[in-house]
Amino acid sequence: GVMRIPFYLGRVKEGILQPSARLQVEHETDAALVCDGGWGFGQVLCRDLTTRLIGKAQKLGIACGTLRRSAHCGRLGEYAEMAAEHNMSALLCANTHGAAQRVAPVGGKRPRLGTNPLCIGMPGGSGGPFVLDFGTSATAEGKVRVKKIAGQQVPEGWILDPEGNPTTDPNQLYGTPPGTILPMGGNQAYKGFGLSFLIEMLCGALSGGRCAHADPPPPIGNCVMMIVLAPEQLAGIPHLQQEVSALEQYVREVPRIDGVDSVTLPGDPERAVLSVRLEEGIPLDDGNWAALTDLAEQLNVAAPAV
Repeated sequence: GVMRIPFYLGRVKEGILQPSARLQVEHETDAALVCDGGWGFGQVLCRDLTTRLIGKAQKLGIACGTLRRSAHCGRLGEYAEMAAEHNMSALLCANTHGAAQRVAPVGGKRPRLGTNPLCIGMPGGSGGPFVLDFGTSATAEGKVRVKKIAGQQVPEGWILDPEGNPTTDPNQLYGTPPGTILPMGGNQAYKGFGLSFLIEMLCGALSGGRCAHADPPPPIGNCVMMIVLAPEQLAGIPHLQQEVSALEQYVREVPRIDGVDSVTLPGDPERAVLSVRLEEGIPLDDGNWAALTDLAEQLNVAAPAV
């Protein structure tokens, strides 16, 4: 979220992030796109790629696209929601272009992969689309960074120190040598790491970008792989809506454990948080607020009074 603004502007100042860069199509077929982002803003590039793939999928039923040299692309769920607005399904994943290595394989004590998120979106839910968007690690790196800036400890089970010992100190992740974020999966973390390993290939190798390697560059952005499916060209939108609605009802009506008010399905937490934020505003801890106001002062932008 907003805690990345100083990072973005720092990269602009260094001449690494190119604000005016736009999506460049390197190769195109009726159902596929290979694109280069020129290190432009990932949110701009990915919205453009999503729009183009929606158009292709409307004609053929499926479209696949890749993007390399994109600055940080933000929340993948946003692009799945774009597809859902057109009654389409989407599958997306991203790596860190060979940089930002944060996660060690099970049994290792040095990072080898990024947190490599995966997102799947389906239209048709009663409250909006079902969008599952998660990193393949125990937590997102950004959540550790938020705790670091705020001067807070992270929960147990998130990170290891450089010697492979559990720690709650977020600073351990950013030292020399660095600590690591645990793979997703608890005592079966090999599954989370395995998923991340394959995502690394899908994004870095298929896009013409980079997979993780020795001597990685400083963190800058992502390679992205995206698939969009048009139900109207498959079983049809009415059948999809019928099945999705029936499945949602069946799952939500499960007998619940005492004290549990409702079960949570993909997209529910995000909609709940959005509702609260629209009503109450977006909370910022003192550390992140100070970072933003310091940046505003450097740029001669007046910070709002609080």
